[in-house]
Amino acid sequence: MKILLLMIVAYLIGSIPSGVWIGKLFYGKDIRQFGSGNSGTTNTFRVLGKKAGIVVLAMDILKGTLATCLPQLFHFTSSINPLWFGVCAVIGHMFPIFAGFKGGKAVATSAGMLLGFSPIFFLYSCGIFALCLFFTSMVSLSSMIAAVLITLSTVILPMVWPQVLPNHNWLLTVIALLITLFIFYRHQDNIRRIKAGTESRVPFGLNQKSKEK
Repeated sequence: MKILLLMIVAYLIGSIPSGVWIGKLFYGKDIRQFGSGNSGTTNTFRVLGKKAGIVVLAMDILKGTLATCLPQLFHFTSSINPLWFGVCAVIGHMFPIFAGFKGGKAVATSAGMLLGFSPIFFLYSCGIFALCLFFTSMVSLSSMIAAVLITLSTVILPMVWPQVLPNHNWLLTVIALLITLFIFYRHQDNIRRIKAGTESRVPFGLNQKSKEK
C-alpha cells in the first residue's frame, strides 16, 4: 500500500504542468496555443523567453528528481528500485492529470530522474546532450541523439567507465530505451522539419541560428 501511495504521489508530482502554469500565472498566456503547441521547456523558452524557460526547466528536472527520491525522503525501506517512482513522474509529465493528459516530451523530467538515481551519470548525460547541441544547434535533434547515446551508455559504461556507472542496471536500460522510443514518437513533427531543413535552431554551437542565411 505504501508503495502504491508513493507511486501515485510521484505521478502527481510529474503531472504539474510547469510551463502551462508559469505561462498563465505570470504572462497571461497558455503556451500550448503558441509556438509548437507543446507544454515543455523548449516551447516555454520560445514563447515566454529565457527567464521563464530556465524556471520551467528547473521545475521539470526537479519533478523527476523529487519523485525518484521519495522512498529516501520518507525513510521507506524496500527492495523496489527508486527508478520506478521516477518513471511514475515521467508518465505524469507526459500525461498530466492537471492538464488534460496532454503533456511534454519527457526530456527534462527524465533527466531529473537520472539526477535522483545517480548524480554522476546525470552529469555525464548532460555532457552528452551539450555536445549534441553544440554540433547540431537543434534541441529536438540533440534530444533524440542524446537519448540513444545515453541508453547505449547504460550498457557500455559499467564495463569501460565504472566510475560513472559502476553497475549494470537492466531496469535503467529498459526505462532509457522506452523513454527514447517515446521521445522519437513525440518528435515526429520535428523530424519532418529537420528533413525539410526548417527546424528551429538555437544561438549556440556550430550550426547556430545566427549563422543561418
